[in-house]
Amino acid sequence: MTPEPDDSTRPPARTSVWLDGRPAARGRRADRTDRADRADHPSGLDRDRITAVSLRLLDAEGPAKFSMRRLAAELGVTAMSLYWYVDTKDDLLELALDAVFAEIEVPAVPEAEETDWRAQLRELAARYRAVLVRHPWASPLIGKYLNVGPRSMDFSAAVKAIVARTGLSPQGQMGAIAAVFQFVYGFSTVEGHFVQRCAEAGVSQDAYFRRAMGAIGEQPRLAGAFAGVEETRELRGGGTVEEMRERDFTFALELLVAGIEAMRARPGA
Repeated sequence: MTPEPDDSTRPPARTSVWLDGRPAARGRRADRTDRADRADHPSGLDRDRITAVSLRLLDAEGPAKFSMRRLAAELGVTAMSLYWYVDTKDDLLELALDAVFAEIEVPAVPEAEETDWRAQLRELAARYRAVLVRHPWASPLIGKYLNVGPRSMDFSAAVKAIVARTGLSPQGQMGAIAAVFQFVYGFSTVEGHFVQRCAEAGVSQDAYFRRAMGAIGEQPRLAGAFAGVEETRELRGGGTVEEMRERDFTFALELLVAGIEAMRARPGA
C-alpha cells in the first residue's frame, strides 16, 4: 500500500496576494532596508503603475505571453525590480483581475423596501457582462483565484445586498446569486471569446458567423445538427449577431428574474 504523502513536507498552498503578505508593500525583499540592496528599486514605480501596465498587456497580448520579464520591459525596469512589490506572476494576475472588478460601477444599495431590486439586479448583471467581454482573459482567472481583492469584495457585497432584498431565505439568496451571476459568467465568457476570435481574424462578427455557418454547411456530419440556423435567426427577429445575442441575454436574464419572483411565493424559499 502506498503511504499517504506527508503534508508537513509540502510547501504551504498559495492563497492570495491579498492574504499571503502586505498588499501595500509586499515582496520577497520588502523588508530590506540597506542602500545597496535598494539600488535596483526604481523611483516612480509603484503597485498601481505595475497593475495598470499588467492590465494593458493582458488586454493586448493575453495571459499566454504575459510574464515578469515582459512586464519589466514594458515598464523600462529590470525584472528583479518587480519583486519589491510582488512575489510571483500569480500576484500580478490577481492584481490585474481586481483592477478589472474596479471597472464595474457598483450601485448604491439603499435598505428602503421601495427600491426596485429587479432593476438593480439587471443593471449589475449587465455591467458584469460588459467587463468580462471587454477582458476575456479575466474569466479563467476568476475560477483560479479566491477573488478577495477590495474591488472584487465591493462587487460581491453589492450582489448580496441586492439579492437580500428579494424576500428569499438566506439559502434561496445563495441559489439566486448562483443562477444569475453564473449565467452571466458563462454567457459573457463565450461572448468575449467569440468577439476576441473575430478581432484576431480581422473580420466582423457577422462576417465570421456567415463564414463559419458556410463551412459547417459543407460538412455532411455537421450540417444536420446546424440545420435551420438561418430560419431560427429569422424567427428571433434577424438582425446582426450582436443584436441577437443582446436579445438572448435580456430574455434569459428576465427568465431568471421571473424565477426569483416565483420562488419568493414558495414557503421556505
